[in-house]
Amino acid sequence: MVECLKKAFFEKNMEDINEYSKNLRKNILYMAKVAGSNSSHIGGALSCIDLISVLFKKYFDFKDINNQDRDRFILSKGHACLALYSLLFEKKILNKEQISSFEKQGTKLLGHPVKNADNGIEFSTGSLGMGLSIGSGIAIALRKKSISKKVYVLLGDGECNEGSVWEAAIYCSSTNLENLTAIIDNNGLQQTGSNKEILDTSDLGEKWRSFGWNVLEIDGHSIPEIDDAFNKKFNNNKPKLILAKTIKGKGVSFFENDNKWHHSILSNSLYEEAISEIENL
Repeated sequence: MVECLKKAFFEKNMEDINEYSKNLRKNILYMAKVAGSNSSHIGGALSCIDLISVLFKKYFDFKDINNQDRDRFILSKGHACLALYSLLFEKKILNKEQISSFEKQGTKLLGHPVKNADNGIEFSTGSLGMGLSIGSGIAIALRKKSISKKVYVLLGDGECNEGSVWEAAIYCSSTNLENLTAIIDNNGLQQTGSNKEILDTSDLGEKWRSFGWNVLEIDGHSIPEIDDAFNKKFNNNKPKLILAKTIKGKGVSFFENDNKWHHSILSNSLYEEAISEIENL
């Protein structure tokens, strides 16, 4: 009986997260459509949504931005800001009018996040390679203040071409920042081509292990695997890396693994087709 109840609870939890992922994806497409902008980075926003859904539905202590006693989330791959704005809309921090202003004249929601506490945007990001350094400083500060909260940094795999990522990785490990989790959205593509073509980082897992991190390699669209990774505890005081294999443009068949949707204009007709696909996921 107990096992049946546990199974039913787990299945309900998975259903809730799947529905949350759908909503986040639909928000992303809506903002891209109304913007009519070539700065809408659709592919990389969609690829990280399942990771964000599990994190914020189950693990992240989401409180007012002015409350120091809370977890922190840093979207280091700031070009995927549509994922962040979508999340803030679901959390009722942003409203429909605000997300409808994405990339419009006078908007506060630009093509990369710009710090704005009123809108829930805590960090200006998108200058690639900086997020992990910011995260390490916050993790150190939380430890010094004896605040037992966590820092999560979402990076892109192409972003790992930046040397500053590796400087921060060494620092986080050498200072035993066990309160920090880095997540790599490993979709295999970056703005101008595949990672293999531009700078081959196919052995990312081994690289991070050699820098002293606890590394978990998972399917970034498997809710149970993502859940297990966030839940996994280690006893060596080292930071955790979740290396998540993802699909760029995940959820819409004609976006998936097509790098022209790294950033592109979404027409009304393609929007309707894409929404229909997501509804049927």
